[in-house]
Amino acid sequence: MTDSKDYFFCGIGGSGMLPLAMIVAARGAHVEGSDRALDQGRTGAKFDYLRGLGIALHAQDGSGVTRPSQILVASAAVEETVPDVVAAKESGAARLSRAELLAQLFNESECPIGVAGTSGKSTTTGMIGWILHHAGKSPTVMNGAVMKNFVKPDALFASALVGEGAAFVSEVDESDGSIAMFRPKIAVLNNISLDHKSMDELRSLFGGFIGHAETAVLNLDNEETAALASARETGKTTYSLNDRSADLFAENIEPQPFGVSFDVIAKGESVRVDLKMPGRHNVSNALAAIAAASACGVSLQDAAKALGEFEGVRRRLEYVGEANGVTVIDDFGHNPDKITASLKTLHEFPGRLLVMFQPHGFGPLRLMKNEFIATFATQLAPEDVLLMPEPVYFGGTTDRSVSSNDIAEGVSAAGRNAEALATRDDCGARLLKLAQRG
Repeated sequence: MTDSKDYFFCGIGGSGMLPLAMIVAARGAHVEGSDRALDQGRTGAKFDYLRGLGIALHAQDGSGVTRPSQILVASAAVEETVPDVVAAKESGAARLSRAELLAQLFNESECPIGVAGTSGKSTTTGMIGWILHHAGKSPTVMNGAVMKNFVKPDALFASALVGEGAAFVSEVDESDGSIAMFRPKIAVLNNISLDHKSMDELRSLFGGFIGHAETAVLNLDNEETAALASARETGKTTYSLNDRSADLFAENIEPQPFGVSFDVIAKGESVRVDLKMPGRHNVSNALAAIAAASACGVSLQDAAKALGEFEGVRRRLEYVGEANGVTVIDDFGHNPDKITASLKTLHEFPGRLLVMFQPHGFGPLRLMKNEFIATFATQLAPEDVLLMPEPVYFGGTTDRSVSSNDIAEGVSAAGRNAEALATRDDCGARLLKLAQRG
C-alpha cells in the first residue's frame, strides 16, 4: 500500500506516534511533526533519527500546520488549546487521532494481526514480528517498544518495521477504548485484568475485539480470557502453562540467568524453546506468538528457532549493567499484574531487590490503590525495599487524592519495607545509599 497523503504528527517523538510516523513515511506519505521534548532540547538522538528519514520537524507552536491538505495526527488527549490544533482549525486541516490512523492502516491490510491484553502486548507483538520476519514473510510491525532485533546503526528507534508482506502486526490499546476500531483477522488476547478501566468495560472491549477475528489466540491461564475461550466454539487456538487441554502447552520450564527454556507441545508435536528473556510470563507470551505465527503458516520448528534468536524489547526486564556486585534492571511494569510477573521472575534468582516504582499517573493509582498495596505486600521479600516518587503528572485538574505515600504506608503496614519520596532524584540518591553487593 502506498500513501500520498500529507500528515503532521503532534508529539511525533511519543512511543505510539514515532513508529506510526515511520510506517506512513516509508509508504510514501509526506510527514512532518512537532514535539514538546524537541522544544525543550530533550532526546536529541530521536529527533536526529526522524530528520534522517526525511521528516521535517517544527516547534510545537503551530508554525508547521499551514495547509488544508494536511492531516493533523494527535493523541485524543491533546487539548484544543495546543497551538498545532488551533492552527489546524484555522488552516482547514483535518484531524485524526493516533488510534484512528493506526486502525485505518491496520484494517486495510491483507492480514491484520492484533495483539491485545492488559499485559505482555509489546513483547508478544515483537515476538510475532520477529518470527514472521525470520520466516521470510516481510511483516509490517507497529509496536510501543523498541524491538532489539531490528535495531541497526541507521535504525536506533526500531519500534516499527515496514515490510512488503500481507501481515500487519500491531499491539492495540484498550485504555482509551480505541481497540473497538480494529478488525483483526488474527486476534491475540494475552490476559484481562484491572488496569485503566473497570472489569465490565474490559470484558466488553476485549470480547468485541476477538469477535471480529477469524482466529482468536486465547490464554487459558487467565480466568477472564479462559471464559471467552469457552464461549467461543470455533476459530480459536488456546495456550497454557497449566492446562494440558490447550492447543499449545508449555512444560519442563527451566529458568536460566536472564532467560528461560521450555518444551512446547502442540498437536502431538514437541519442540524445545530457549528464550533470551526470563520469566514464566514470557513463556506465556512465546506460546501466544507461536500460535499467531502458526495461523500465518509458520511451522512450530521454525517459530521455536526464531524465538531462540529473539533479543526482546527495551525496558522489559532489561539488563542494564552490573557494578560492584549490584545488578541494575529496567522494567516498564506499571500495573499490578505486570509488577507481579516481574517480581516473581526476579525472585527466581538470589539477591535482595531494591525497587523504584513511579506510578503512571494519579488516575491509575487511585483506581488500583488496594491492588498495588496487595501486590507489593505479597511479592516483596522481607529484606526487599520499595521506593516510590510521586506519580507522573501530566497537568490539568487530575484528582490527586491518592499519592505514593498512601501506597508506601499500606505496604509498610503489611510488614514490608516501603518509602515514599518526593522525586525520582531523591529515590536515586536513596538507592545508591541502600545498594550493596548482591
